[in-house]
Amino acid sequence: MKKVVLYIAMSLDGYIADRQKTVNWIKGQDDSEEMRDTYSPFFDGIDTVVMGKRTYEQITTELSPGKWPYAGATTYVLTHDASMADTKDIKFTHTDPCRLIDILKKETGKNIWICGGADVVNQLLKEDSIDMFHISIIPTILGGGIKLFEEIGGAINLSLVDTLNYNGVVEVVYKRR
Repeated sequence: MKKVVLYIAMSLDGYIADRQKTVNWIKGQDDSEEMRDTYSPFFDGIDTVVMGKRTYEQITTELSPGKWPYAGATTYVLTHDASMADTKDIKFTHTDPCRLIDILKKETGKNIWICGGADVVNQLLKEDSIDMFHISIIPTILGGGIKLFEEIGGAINLSLVDTLNYNGVVEVVYKRR
């Protein structure tokens, strides 16, 4: 069965976007040092991407305008906007995130990437629907913005799988116990 993986970057104080909802602070401590590529091997292991509409809009207007960065994977964008038209790689859906994940996990193939945003992540957390947590902790304290984790009503126990440290960034990978 497919695994559901949260792969995301956050500030040291737990934010995935700053107060202006930007992510231009996601970088290492030394701009002259090249960042390590952990994304490519991760992306090789997935065939499905799930995200909210705001994440989709940020990708298409700020981060990668004109070129869809997740070609080769099927992306599901959670939205109530019925005017959004599906493309070859992108499916727009108003399906509840937990229900969508239940459906997608039964399909054959590679893993499912939860790309964002915080609302989608927290809905899935409340149903204990995330199997793996791959979080890059960026050496920045934002002091406000969009918090990754909200109160979810109970603990989710994890086991450490791996850590990686480069250019001030600490990547941690956990799985559910």
